[in-house]
Amino acid sequence: MAYSYKGSISFGLVYIPIELHNTVKNNEITFNQIDRNTKSRIKYIKTCVDCQKREVKAQDIIRGYEYEKDKYVLFEDDDFEKLKTKKDKNITIEQFVNLDEIDPLYFDRPFYVTPTGGQNAFALLMTAMEQENKVGIAKAVLGNRETLIALRAKDGELLLNTLFFAQEIKKNPIDKFKGEVKEAELKMAKDIINAMTAPFDPQKYRDEFRSRLEEAIERKIAGKEIVAPKDDELNNAASLMDALQESLNKVKPQKAAKSKK
Repeated sequence: MAYSYKGSISFGLVYIPIELHNTVKNNEITFNQIDRNTKSRIKYIKTCVDCQKREVKAQDIIRGYEYEKDKYVLFEDDDFEKLKTKKDKNITIEQFVNLDEIDPLYFDRPFYVTPTGGQNAFALLMTAMEQENKVGIAKAVLGNRETLIALRAKDGELLLNTLFFAQEIKKNPIDKFKGEVKEAELKMAKDIINAMTAPFDPQKYRDEFRSRLEEAIERKIAGKEIVAPKDDELNNAASLMDALQESLNKVKPQKAAKSKK
């Protein structure tokens, strides 16, 4: 399996060489952009303002920071490496926290962590974290940006999640939400929630739109028209209380049927 990062985890004075591997595969059905008239594929050519439409090769492209209008300071890949300290090149655990202390809002990308040496130290850290139910908070420079990191152990695996910094999280555009909650409606809403509550099973959920899209592709290939799926009719209740009561009437038999299984 190709790795996304190669470095080490720093735990006190212990260094554990590791690799990061993607946990998520891209399951998206991709489409090319096509000219409607010629039915040929759209192509993008990298060029520059002063290139007179000449294509610029990948090896000739570097990064530039615009400090004034049309004025740039240029950075080669080596320039970024010079800025990294030894600490930046390692995933340095700075503290441990409880998982429920991290708001899911801060989670970004997940990775598997595998050792490339120091297996005993790796096993020790993973086992201690899992038994203590703690998450290691760390920082490292991944690529060309410093990244906040959460390390956690689960079922004999060490997992890493990149986190957003607090400065990256936008403020809710609604400062103060105003709404009246009536006691009877609140009780019924809780009853609905409890009736719909079940253990989370990710295998239960499927990408249904992808299946319909695959079917549509096959129909198009066969020269057939796309058939729109039948939608459930929406039942517009007269009031919020009526909507709650009808919802409760619908979910209660479902929960009763599940409890008998």
